[in-house]
Amino acid sequence: MTAKRKMQAKGAQVIGAMKEVVGKATHNRKLQAEGKAEKTAGQGLDVSEKTKDEVRKRWP
Repeated sequence: MTAKRKMQAKGAQVIGAMKEVVGKATHNRKLQAEGKAEKTAGQGLDVSEKTKDEVRKRWP
């Protein structure tokens, strides 16, 4: 996993988590849902990059 992709994935997770918390605190359902979606997208990116790394290890 490249450092750039890793930072993008973690950044999306952190920003998504913050949006979710702020949305929950302000009772803003749209912001809360947006944050949850962004956090999930970051987790998906993280998993896909880890899978690519494993495939590259096993089949160079």
